[in-house]
Amino acid sequence: MITGASSGIGEGLARYYASADTVLGLIARRPINAGLSGTVATYALDVTDARAMQRTADDFTGRFGAPELVIANAGVGIGTHGDDIADIDKLRRVLEVNVTGMAATLAAFAPAMRKAGRGTLVGVASVASFRGMPGNGAYCASKAAAVSWLESLRVELRGSGVSVVCVCPGYIDTPMTRVNRFPMPFIIGADDAARRIARAISRNRRLAVIPWQMALVSVLLRAMPGWLFDRAFARAPRKPRDLPL
Repeated sequence: MITGASSGIGEGLARYYASADTVLGLIARRPINAGLSGTVATYALDVTDARAMQRTADDFTGRFGAPELVIANAGVGIGTHGDDIADIDKLRRVLEVNVTGMAATLAAFAPAMRKAGRGTLVGVASVASFRGMPGNGAYCASKAAAVSWLESLRVELRGSGVSVVCVCPGYIDTPMTRVNRFPMPFIIGADDAARRIARAISRNRRLAVIPWQMALVSVLLRAMPGWLFDRAFARAPRKPRDLPL
């Protein structure tokens, strides 16, 4: 099961996992590419609708059994300014999708997987979770919350047979990043990202930063003292604030 499957990383993951022997459940708000091999069940819904997500999980597990893999990939991003009250609605929406939607996706499928005693739950966070970047507070905060939620879930499910993997991509060439008006170091394509994410999942990584170069960047960011971080990033380029959510 993959959310956010209509574009970007989610679409790349759907292409990667599609095969004659695979049953794919794909969730998105927008139309999903139907040209995939194997059995494909598509669901049109917003991941923040927990009741609709539970109905989807019930339908999928009723037809195909407990999934072996659930990837909560759906996410949104938009530039925000913490000193502008008008951006609070943007913050609320970003948190609802990136945190609540991820949590609802995994919680809807977890009981069936726990009962089966197997499977992997995956949440897609971001390297943006490691520091609060100016002009991107909503996205950074949502991804930091996602990382913490996944860590809690992993410990809660310890011994159940169900694994939890947190994936933190760097810059991936998707519709979300194409609006950025600044250089994006180590950017990779969505299909390349999908292959690397799948490899991290197969290795049951607790936390995987993709690509590996961004793992080095994240270490440097986290080690940077506050005064230096403030000075270095005070005038950093900002994400556009006028994007659709």
